[in-house]
Amino acid sequence: MPRFLLAIIGDGAALPGSPAYEAAYEAGLAAVEVGFRVLTGGLGGVMEAACRGARASSRYKEGDTVGLLPGHDPRAANTYVDIAIPTGLGHLRNALVAHADAVVAIGGGAGTLSEMAMAWIHDRIVVGLEIAGWSGELAGVRIDDRQRFPDVPDDYVIPATSGTDAIRQVVTAMAERASR
Repeated sequence: MPRFLLAIIGDGAALPGSPAYEAAYEAGLAAVEVGFRVLTGGLGGVMEAACRGARASSRYKEGDTVGLLPGHDPRAANTYVDIAIPTGLGHLRNALVAHADAVVAIGGGAGTLSEMAMAWIHDRIVVGLEIAGWSGELAGVRIDDRQRFPDVPDDYVIPATSGTDAIRQVVTAMAERASR
């Protein structure tokens, strides 16, 4: 049975010990614990932390971390990426990352904003961690006025308070949509 792919996106410059890095580590760990594979942009900061957390899970299996790299060199991937896919697309690869089954945003700048917007446009579940950056700015807010899901009139970026809460929110939202 195929496993769902969860994108964890955010601040590529987040350092170990920072709120964004620690939340991404926690989200990566929790994601694999509940059965997701983790997709990132494959580089540093939040992307590295999410992959590192995924590998710390007792349920981790080889292939659970996937990095869609902006450049052509697979060696640019952080050391916690199992499957490095160099796209050569630069920031356009954000549209590919946003096509995961669900997206968790943690902090972030313009790149994260573009991924959140693309995920929104393509009717993905989008969770935003309530911290500094675009995830915090958009948590609890509709990105635009389109009706993405006919049976969800109060659709918005789902707010989360921690990495673990973000994964809980994704699981809940996926279960609710599956039952409709």
